[in-house]
Amino acid sequence: MQIEVKNLCHHYVGAEDNQPPALDHVNLTIDEGEFVAIIGTNGSGKSTLAKHLNGLLLPSEGECLVDGMSTLDYEYIWDIRQKVGMVFQNPDNQLVATVVEEDVAFGPENNGVPPEEIRRRVDDALRRVGMEAFRDHAPHRLSGGQKQRIAIAGALAMDSRWLVLDEPTAMLDPQGRQEVLGIVKRLHKEEGIGIVYITHYMEEAVAADRVVVMKNGVILTEGTPHEIFTQTKMLEELGLTVPVATLLADRLRAAGLDLPQNIITDEELAVALCQLR
Repeated sequence: MQIEVKNLCHHYVGAEDNQPPALDHVNLTIDEGEFVAIIGTNGSGKSTLAKHLNGLLLPSEGECLVDGMSTLDYEYIWDIRQKVGMVFQNPDNQLVATVVEEDVAFGPENNGVPPEEIRRRVDDALRRVGMEAFRDHAPHRLSGGQKQRIAIAGALAMDSRWLVLDEPTAMLDPQGRQEVLGIVKRLHKEEGIGIVYITHYMEEAVAADRVVVMKNGVILTEGTPHEIFTQTKMLEELGLTVPVATLLADRLRAAGLDLPQNIITDEELAVALCQLR
């Protein structure tokens, strides 16, 4: 199974005639089980692209295919949204029930899943995000990180094969960010869930298999995290931050330390420094 974006353009309704499109002939293929991070400054088109992947937005030109089904074909839209789950920046915007387990059950219920199967899915989804103990809690009493984990559980209860997460940690404290990213990494590595991860945090994007860099509605470049994040000059010119480990390694090399050129994580930096001794 694949998500295929083909020559996709998007013009927002009401935009001025001379305003460039939010997406301009974007082409991208995401395989089942792949972890793709999409980065770019505000206005680069990354969130607009994310909303196309399960049909929340429809192309002005081109198409988006999920397992061969076009988002432009209304006959397939609910099948597509079952395969591709969305998690947004603010979890309060997608938590709809007054009890956690009812919120997780909301999607399957609306999809006509039998009650016994809904119970199994809710139990399983809460277990997978480590929130079983909170099933009877009110969502508004949870922390931001816990709310995002419930939002992820709601997508898992739909048996989604991909999760599209649009800056899911932007409103969280460091502990919440760590919790959510840890869940996402585990779902990818242990369960083979495909991940499309939109983020401003480069330290989170290094967890991906592939990093896509966007600017002004187009894909500027893509590659492995090591290929992208060692291009510090390009990232700085785009207004993007560089992983702290990469920045520190650059400064240590400038100070005379013989460190490898491809350091992008704290672990790689620690190993390189230990080897110097």
